[in-house]
Amino acid sequence: MTALLAVVAAVALGLSLALPTVVKPLLKRLGVIDIPNHRSSHSTVVIRGMGVAVAVAILVALALSLATGLVAVDRSLILVIICMVGASATLGWIEDFRGLPVRVRASAQLLIGAIGTAALATTIDESSYWWVPIGAIAVATYINAANFMDGINGISGMHGLVVGLFYSYAGVLSDQLWLTVAGLVVAAAFAGFLPWNLGRGFVFLGDVGSYLLGASVAAIAVTGLLAGVYLEYLLSPVLIYLADTFTTFVRRARRGERLYIAHRQHVYQRLTDTGLSHVQVSLFVSILSALTGAAGFVLATAPAPLAVSASLFAAAVVALYLYSPRIFRALARRRAAATS
Repeated sequence: MTALLAVVAAVALGLSLALPTVVKPLLKRLGVIDIPNHRSSHSTVVIRGMGVAVAVAILVALALSLATGLVAVDRSLILVIICMVGASATLGWIEDFRGLPVRVRASAQLLIGAIGTAALATTIDESSYWWVPIGAIAVATYINAANFMDGINGISGMHGLVVGLFYSYAGVLSDQLWLTVAGLVVAAAFAGFLPWNLGRGFVFLGDVGSYLLGASVAAIAVTGLLAGVYLEYLLSPVLIYLADTFTTFVRRARRGERLYIAHRQHVYQRLTDTGLSHVQVSLFVSILSALTGAAGFVLATAPAPLAVSASLFAAAVVALYLYSPRIFRALARRRAAATS
């Protein structure tokens, strides 16, 4: 079984690394490109839509886990995740290629979440249909969170890698093989995208990739909750993304801004404005996500005193992230003053 798991992960990694050689020229011919504006974090025209390659890698690897019998007992759970992830990636591709009105996008995201959660409730526990509206909102929310946070090189690939590894380990601790497999496949596929996103002639995931990332995380999390996995295992690795998205949303709403208009007010975007590179900010976000994830894993099963300490630690990490642009800006001013 361990060898089969390694093969499935290797397939996800290998396809994600290799497929861009085919997908990139196709996207160029189709004109799927990102043209920078004053709200962008890059300054050159870049091919987007490379999330197609990552989507194929994830879907093929998950299908392989079914075909080989690796996930025989929880076959239906992986099948529902495949459908949710595939539908979300398709929606993102349509947005990349031709664009969609905001209401259509939002409605489709909610529908994917609702149908997927209903299918999971039917499979796991028919008494849990009350989860359907919660699952619909969770899937739509995290698809958009991943989309909003996909603004600099490396951040989405690293996020998929970190969250996927935590979810895979959660599967080991919970004795749920489907979760181990799904998390490892997501981690491997997004790791395979990183060289293409960080190297010369870099490319973007596009909406197809950010929708894929958000749906993969949300679908696994909703499935895990219905299957009895600790909430702390599933929520803690995504706290930084949720905190950034929520606080930015609140800040813009208070100013009366149109919330669906592109902007540069996310914490990670303001960090790049302090002089940090894309890679530095992406690593910073990923390290803090790993810290909140570790705290959550401790919190899930720890005795009360340790659980309180883990909770306070996670809260401190989130607070550090939200306040970090001011810290790095102050450090940059000090360096400038020292050199002058």
